[in-house]
Formats: sequence, C-alpha cells, structure tokens
Amino acid sequence: MTIQVPAQASGRLILVLGDQLSLSLSVLRDANKDRDVILMAEVAEEASYVPHHKKKIAFLFSAMRHHADLLRREGWSVRYVHLDDSDNKGTLPDQLSHELGTLGLSQVVMTEPGEYRLKQAICDWAAQNGVALDMREDTRFVCSHAEFQTWAQGRKQLRMEYFYREMRRKTGLLMNGDAPEGGKWNYDAENRKPAQGDLFMPQPRHVSRDAITEDVLALVETRFTKNFGSLDPFWLAVTREDAIMALEHFVQTALPHFGDYQDAMLTEEPFLYHSVLAQYLNAGLLDPLEICRRVERAYYDGDAPLNAVEGYIRQIIGWREYVRGIYWLKMPDYTNANQFDAKRPLPTFYWTAQTDMACMAAAISQTRDHAYAHHIQRLMVTGNFAMLAGIDPLEVHEWYLAVYADAYEWVEAPNVIGMSQFADGGLLASKPYAASGNYINKMSDHCQTCRYDVKQKTGPDACPFNPLYWDFLLRNEDKLRGNPRLGHAYRTWDRMSEEKQHAYRTSAAAVLDALA
Repeated sequence: MTIQVPAQASGRLILVLGDQLSLSLSVLRDANKDRDVILMAEVAEEASYVPHHKKKIAFLFSAMRHHADLLRREGWSVRYVHLDDSDNKGTLPDQLSHELGTLGLSQVVMTEPGEYRLKQAICDWAAQNGVALDMREDTRFVCSHAEFQTWAQGRKQLRMEYFYREMRRKTGLLMNGDAPEGGKWNYDAENRKPAQGDLFMPQPRHVSRDAITEDVLALVETRFTKNFGSLDPFWLAVTREDAIMALEHFVQTALPHFGDYQDAMLTEEPFLYHSVLAQYLNAGLLDPLEICRRVERAYYDGDAPLNAVEGYIRQIIGWREYVRGIYWLKMPDYTNANQFDAKRPLPTFYWTAQTDMACMAAAISQTRDHAYAHHIQRLMVTGNFAMLAGIDPLEVHEWYLAVYADAYEWVEAPNVIGMSQFADGGLLASKPYAASGNYINKMSDHCQTCRYDVKQKTGPDACPFNPLYWDFLLRNEDKLRGNPRLGHAYRTWDRMSEEKQHAYRTSAAAVLDALA
C-alpha cells in the first residue's frame, strides 16, 4: 500500500502497536502531521510467538486496519504493512529498519510496549543499529511505573486491596470526600451468588462484519489454519465507536446484576452478566477511566447498585493496574517462577476440551469458541486444576497467553503465575486458590451433568478435584503448612483416619497417572 509521505525528511517514524489503538497516545500529542509518519504492521513474529487463538489474531488485525483508516481521516500519514505484503519483514525491528531507509527518516518514537520481550527487542535493535529511539511510558494507565515502585517499596506484602484504595483516592471514583461511597471500600462479600438457569441473561453487543473484517477472517483462516479456536461466530467490535456502544450496552443490560453473579458459572451461558470489554480495553479502543466513570454514573443515576459498580471498578483501577505494576516490577524473571517445582506437562485436553470433567470441558469449549472465559472460570476451574495437578506454571502461562482475546503478558502473567498458580510464592496472593469440587458445585451447574460424582471423595467415580486438593496440600506441605490461611485444612487432614488418607493418596495417584 502506498502512502503520502510528508515532503520534509526531518520528521520521525511513529510506531503504533496493535494494542495501542488510541488517539490519546502520548506519542501523538506533540507529533507533526506535516512531517511525521505513523507505522503500523502485522508481522509474523507477533502473530506467532505463542499459538494465538484465531479469533484473537482476527480481532487485532481488523481493529488495527480500522484504526489506521481512522488515523488517515484525522490527517495522519500512515504506513500500514499487511501480513502478506511483499515488503513485510516478519519482525518489528526488521520492519523498522526497512521503513527508516525507505522513508528517509532517522528517529523512531513509540509508546512503551506492554510486554517485556518486545520492549527489550526494540531497545536492543536501536542500540545495535545506532537508531535514535524515543520510547515513552504508556499514559493510558492510571498508575505509572514510578508510582507503583514507590507504593511497593518497603512493603513485605504487596496486597491489591491497599493499592486499590490508593487508586480510589487518586481518581476520586466512588469517593465521598475522603471516605469510600457507602462506608466500605470493598463489597466483594455481596458478589458471590450462584446463578440459576432461568434468569434473564443479556448477551454482549454483537457487531456485523464489514469488508475489512471479512478480509481479515479469510486471511487468518488461510494463514493460521492450525491455530487453536473457532473464527465463527465473530461479532467483536473492531472500532472505537462500536466499543463505546458495547460499553453502553453492558451498562444498560448487565451491570445491575454483574456484582451478584460475577463468580457464577452456567454451562449454557458463557457470558452471564459480564461486560466482555477487556479485549477492547487492553487493545486501546476503550480507556480505563472512561469505563469507570460511565459505570460510576450508573450508580449515581440509580441504574445500578453499589456492590455491582464497586466490584466492576475494582477490577479495572484496582486489579488491572495492580497486576501491571507487579509485572513491570518483577520482570524479566517473573514468568519463570515455580514455587512448587511443578513439572507436569500441560494435558492435551486443554487444547481439545475432550475430558469427562464437565467444568473443564465447559470452560475450555467456551474458550475455543469465543476466546473468552470469565475470571472464576480461569482461576477456579482451569487454573485450579493445573495447580492441583502440578502442571508446569510456564506452560500454563503460555496457554492462557495464547487462548484469550484479552491476553497480553503484562496482565496475563501475574494473574496466572501469581494468582492462579501461586508460583511466585505469595508475592501476589496470600494463599493458593486451591479448592475441591465442592466450590465448583456451589457456584455452577456443571456437576449436575458430570460423569464424576462431586459428592464422592475417593475412588474412580469421584470428582478428580477432590483427591487432587489433598494431594496438592501434601506434596507441598513443607511450603504451605505454615500458611495461617491453610491451618484449618491441615488440621482436618491430621484428624483423618489412615485409611481415609490412603484412599485420597491412591485416588490422586490414579488421576495423575491418567494425565500421563
């Protein structure tokens, strides 16, 4: 594709990445439309460093192409490189070298990448090639790197709740002067209701596919035919305009019940009352504060209860900002953390969904079809099983990074390595989120149709989560018995008869042998 190159050669090459699809990027604020050129590129390396879900690739390529068109309408000179262009160099560093030479420019300006590996690759390329690189912090987040480091400094435990309160104070969201709205910071205790199948379940807003999206879907089906996941149905928003409408749709149809049922799971309802906005937010189509302020307004307008609004805002300015801070504070070693020395390979059914465990089959099938699962499915089903079974946390991390449309390493790695697998040894979570089948039975309808019996604790028909729970505690007793939040569990084990303990060990061994 040809572009109108600015006449003066003294401009800069502005690199805009696929998760930076925002007109509010700091690199655009002082840019010159008459001299600077924006580069956007679909490169094979970024599309394949993990085997991304087909729908994730299609969403990003289509959103990138639509954003490039928006930038052109705004008066920018845009050089857009398609995946199948003859001059596509396959990596962003190589593409930058090519474009600098072709356009006669010498300086690159960009917003900091969200992933450590890409930031390092571009910085190394610039240093090795003597390129002037101006890399700026991503100001789309509420908390800067420096602010998080200051908050974390000197703390023995980096607990999200205390960080979240600082973000509430900073933004003023749901604040009544110096006090939290309603007198409490956190209403999570009200947000743990199981859902019933006869409730009205709104669906996320569906967007019709235009010609750009159809071209991208055809490209992805051809070039990534062996990748995990289904392309159809494809109804994701790929423009800021449609993303804003998806936000409004959520606020009007689902937010009022989001809090009550945010932890619930139903086999035939993959979305329940969740917003399904994370892929838009993490790609830049939506801004975190605009989402939070719209949700906050629903509370003050009387359209949504406080427990729902506070719970949703906490996910964004609390949890999302917090895990980003943890990521940049602890990289590059964080993704290799392995507190329990877990080495079992990821089971094949994480890719096929072919398992008799109904909860696992439902979560993985939904992930395959929609590139989406909500936080409890990720934490307490697929994540819980992986931790109980001793799966290598690096393999678990790479699976999550690959299969979800909202997954980027800065947000995914702390959620998996720290929260889901407890592989960081308690930096992020105060205890492992380990649970037997009873939790899943309480919060879902999966156990009603499962081949296994959740009420059986041991034996071939017992829910595998039941013996694995105790086996996990026993395997890691030297590291966990002293955890005050697990004292009750170990005292329960100590009171069991030797016969019962043996039955748990034998059943767990059978489950783990079957995985091999």
